[in-house]
Amino acid sequence: MKIDLALILTVLAALTGFVWLVDRLLFARKRRLMQAEGEELAEPVLVDYARSLFPIIFLVLVLRSFLAEPFRIPSSSMMPTLLVGDFILVNKFAYGLRLPVLNTKVVPLGQPQRGDVVVFRYPGFGASDPQKGADYIKRVVGLPGDRIAFRDQVLYVNGQAVAKEPVGVYVGNGLGREMTGATLLDVELPGRTHRSLEADPFGDQRAEGEWEVPEGHYFVMGDNRDRSLDSRFWGTVPEQNLVGKAFLVWLNCEGWFCSGAFDYTRIGDTIR
Repeated sequence: MKIDLALILTVLAALTGFVWLVDRLLFARKRRLMQAEGEELAEPVLVDYARSLFPIIFLVLVLRSFLAEPFRIPSSSMMPTLLVGDFILVNKFAYGLRLPVLNTKVVPLGQPQRGDVVVFRYPGFGASDPQKGADYIKRVVGLPGDRIAFRDQVLYVNGQAVAKEPVGVYVGNGLGREMTGATLLDVELPGRTHRSLEADPFGDQRAEGEWEVPEGHYFVMGDNRDRSLDSRFWGTVPEQNLVGKAFLVWLNCEGWFCSGAFDYTRIGDTIR
C-alpha cells in the first residue's frame, strides 16, 4: 500500500498548528497572568508538543512540496543511469509549483524537455490497477504533438530514427549484476545524449508500435529498454501526474534500511 507522506505531513502540520494557535489566542495570556500572581500552572503537554513540532513539520512539508523530494530507485528499469538502491533528489519546482495533496499547479515555471528524467504518478492501465498513483521514474522521449515509433529496437521521433552507438559491454555490480553482458549504448535524443542498455537484440514485440502524443501528455521510456514497462505498454503520462525532475544521486545502498552494501562512488552523481 502506498503511503501518502504529503497527506500525513499536511494533516500533522494542520493539527499541531491549530492546537498552538488556539492556545496562543485563548489560553496562553490567561495562563501567564495566573503564573504572575504566583500560581504554579504548567503549559499543557499537548500544547508543548504542538509548539515544538509544528515548525519542524511545516518546514519539512514546504521543502519536500516546493523544493526537493527524496526518492529511492527500486528497480533496474533506468539502468545504467540509475541503479537499484539509488537515493535521488527530485526538483519539485522545475515544472511548476503544486499544492501538496491536491497536486494543483499554482505557479507555472516550465515544462519537461525531451531527455529529462522525470518522476510521475503512474497513470495505470485502468481504475483497478493496484499500482495506479505509485511513483515511477522514466525518461521523456516524446513531447506533446510528437509522433513516436519503436520498431526493431530503434526509437523514432517524428519520423527520424534516434541514433544509438554501441560503446561496450555493461558490467553490473550488486543488485545490477543481472544486466551484465548487455550492450551499453550512447543514445542521441534530439537535444540530449544519454546512456542506455540493450539486453535483447530482437527486443519484445509487445513494445513495438506507433503513437501520437496528445496535448498535455508525455511519452516516457526507461533507459534499460528491454526491462522497462513504460509508455510503450500503458500509454502517455498526463502533465498533472508529473512530480518533478530528477537531478542528483545522494546515496546508494542495498537492502531494506540500507542493510546491504554501500556504493560511495554514486554519491553526488548528477542525473543526465
